[in-house]
Amino acid sequence: MIAAGCDVGSLTAKAVILKDGAIAAREVMRAAASPERSAREVMERAVAHAGVSMADIARCVGTGYGRKHIDFVQSMESEIACHARGAVWQVPSARTVVDIGGQDAKAIRIDETGNVERYAYNDKCASGTGRFLEIIADALEIPLDEMGAVSQKSTEQLTLSNQCVVFAETEIISLVSEGREIADIVSALHRAVANRAASLARGIGVAGDAVMTGGVAKNAGMFLALERALGVPLKSVPDPQINGALGAALFAQDALAK
Repeated sequence: MIAAGCDVGSLTAKAVILKDGAIAAREVMRAAASPERSAREVMERAVAHAGVSMADIARCVGTGYGRKHIDFVQSMESEIACHARGAVWQVPSARTVVDIGGQDAKAIRIDETGNVERYAYNDKCASGTGRFLEIIADALEIPLDEMGAVSQKSTEQLTLSNQCVVFAETEIISLVSEGREIADIVSALHRAVANRAASLARGIGVAGDAVMTGGVAKNAGMFLALERALGVPLKSVPDPQINGALGAALFAQDALAK
């Protein structure tokens, strides 16, 4: 029995293939301008990696920002539901999920089966999202995947006063001009993003073990900043970036089992 999930976000496209209940393939790629193209390409890579064909997939579920544009899925599920389901599959004790995506941030409280009990969602402002981190990384001329390591060299705690991306970028450029250490600036940025995500989580009540999902969770500096902002230990999932696609694949697997 082969099931698949495809998660097309604003910055990346992800695909997961499950074969007999285990992950047979996982793929992540930079999203193209067209959600349809992103979905098709990431799924083609996944089936090639799994050694199967599209015809072998009994059911595929779509999720994410571009889910309505995926033409090969049989059904769709919300990002909230998929991240909840994927988190419990990866960390069975998870009851709170904080997902920081490319264009939004989500806090989800779930039960032991991965069903959503409460959630809070912020997609009105880029501040507090992966896009915010990407914009500042470009401004500082730091590769995005190196920001975590850079922030861990911080020796002075700075505070960013502006929440708006435009004004925050200007403030950060001013800090650089003042001779402030880049590591301290990046660390302050991480705290600002973490505080916004933690505020969402506190709004629904942090319960049980908490996990962080989404590509931003691969940033060790952000992970630590969120843990401190929440005030509780954070569990890491084996692969936070494919969590939504994994949840979608699990929904597809459920449908096949009925």
